[in-house]
Amino acid sequence: MLQVGQPAPDFTLEGVDGKDFREVSLSDYRGRWVVLFFYPLDFTFVCPTEIVGFNERYPEFKKLGAEILGASVDSKFSHLAWISQELGELHYPLLSDITKEVARNYGILIEQQGVSLRGLYIVDPDGVLRYELVHDLNVGRSVDETLRVLGALQTGELCPIDWRQGIKTLGKG
Repeated sequence: MLQVGQPAPDFTLEGVDGKDFREVSLSDYRGRWVVLFFYPLDFTFVCPTEIVGFNERYPEFKKLGAEILGASVDSKFSHLAWISQELGELHYPLLSDITKEVARNYGILIEQQGVSLRGLYIVDPDGVLRYELVHDLNVGRSVDETLRVLGALQTGELCPIDWRQGIKTLGKG
């Protein structure tokens, strides 16, 4: 069972980066923070709000030294069509977990439906899972909260409830 504090399961997936297909491995991002999020399916209702929301805030993630990776069980061809028809230019890749193996390894695959729950993971520069959040299919995630937690993790200190950048931490743990 996947747990915070353990190495994040590595993977190599094909995806769409810009308008191009390419392979992406989690290990390619060693030395950087990674925000990895899974969404159920392309061409749905809640998913584009999240993908566009993370895209609009991409500069804030980059400022914190983090990369974003989106993934679903759709094909890379479906991703490309969705980006071209609806989403527009994305600043981060959408990856195809067509075999569902990565969603299964992260513990978020709904086997009966063949889709993943809305899982979000923050992986530190050493490849260690530092945060995981799983939502029901019907509820989108908060980009604000993801940025808040990423910033808190990067302090390496104890952060109280509702901690935000600029607020004093509780010091080293």
